[in-house]
Amino acid sequence: MEALTWTGTAGNVLLPVLQIALIVLALALIAKLLLTLAGANGPGLPDADGTITGRSPGEYAGLTIRYSFLAALLSIVGMLAAGAVMPSPVEAGIFGAMAVRLWPIWLALIATFVLSIRFRRRLGLYGKLFDSTVGMIGFAIVMFWVFTAIFADVIITHDPLAQIAGLKNDPSGSAADSAYAWYLLGGDHLGRDVFSRMVMGAREVLKIAPAATLFAFMVGITLGLPAGYFGGRLDTIISFFANLVLAFPVILLFYLLVTPEIRVTGIPIVLAAVLFIFPIIFLCILWNSRYHTDKTKRNLYVGLTLLLGLWAYSGLAFNMDPLGVWSMEPNMLNVFVSVVFVNSPGVFRIVRGLVMDIKARDYVAAGQTRGEGPWYIMLWEILPNARGPLIVDFCLRIGYTTILLGTLGFFGLGVSPDSPDWGSTIDDGRKLLNLFPHPAVVPALALMSLVLGLNLLADGLREESLKD
Repeated sequence: MEALTWTGTAGNVLLPVLQIALIVLALALIAKLLLTLAGANGPGLPDADGTITGRSPGEYAGLTIRYSFLAALLSIVGMLAAGAVMPSPVEAGIFGAMAVRLWPIWLALIATFVLSIRFRRRLGLYGKLFDSTVGMIGFAIVMFWVFTAIFADVIITHDPLAQIAGLKNDPSGSAADSAYAWYLLGGDHLGRDVFSRMVMGAREVLKIAPAATLFAFMVGITLGLPAGYFGGRLDTIISFFANLVLAFPVILLFYLLVTPEIRVTGIPIVLAAVLFIFPIIFLCILWNSRYHTDKTKRNLYVGLTLLLGLWAYSGLAFNMDPLGVWSMEPNMLNVFVSVVFVNSPGVFRIVRGLVMDIKARDYVAAGQTRGEGPWYIMLWEILPNARGPLIVDFCLRIGYTTILLGTLGFFGLGVSPDSPDWGSTIDDGRKLLNLFPHPAVVPALALMSLVLGLNLLADGLREESLKD
């Protein structure tokens, strides 16, 4: 079986265009920098009558940067699109073959953007995100990896744990004696498919980071609201314990909490029992404060929350779910609890500070005058007006958590040795990095792109939230 090239047949035409566009882009960037340093980056030169006509050299350099970047981008898109319609992977190349395998993601992204842009005026802050170019780019990158995690079983070409001895450290596009005839991004040191492990690794990362960050926010919000609103001894006690946790270096605290020896002490079970009860408390207080005058709705919502919450709580914290719906492996529990425990104090400090600032506003005083209870004011007056900074911090915190999970995987902590998560894959590939860089570079680029997308998304949300 013939090995694949990167660009296939379309690369014969578009690859030279891409190379020329990149060279022009690099020269234009250098020229722009030199003109800026020389002070020739302003408007065009004035005529005899004082009017300014034409463009300055700096403006021409800027236009060259824009159009050369656009040409490079269109060349890449053209190679992907051309490869996707080629009759065989040999003609499509590696880029084209990957574009074909990722078809569920393209469809999901198109549907998401079309519907979101169509109804963006009805979607609040999420809809306003599509007025920000930076926010849309970040959202697209993040959703790319979210859909990758969702459709991973359809996208992968091989079992991420299967080994083919003849393909150890083989380069990208190598032919494989299997159902799918190629390793699109090559093989690792054990002969496993790097492309499939990268795709499945997205699921390993995204099934921990967002959910654990959400739990941490529920803990931080539940404790931060009363601490900031009431102050006094309650604030002093909670703040003391939060500062105690924050005093430890984050990576060292993670390292201590996810080591296999810590599981024997039962500390992860104790932490899970304490931390996992906070979402139930938060939701029960939320429904009770909102529907305290409508006992039928209040009892319904609180009852459903207790029923489902305690069912999930028994399975996640103590592995006692009789139906087996809610369960978590010991290694995964260690990592999940560690993320929640480490992030909760930071969220608490942010929420506490926001509440102390917002509680002096006029609409809070108006709620107090109407006779509203403290929890109603905290949850339905103060918290909605603090959503902007909290949403931004949520996105950034997922990015930090993703990096920390990758670091733990790199050290071989918290996950099984053969896990396809990106940190473990980078650690496996680094051992032969000088000879075979692709097994480590591919997951590293995936991790970098996800964190970049989260940061861009946070920037877009921050930009739009400031307009409210």
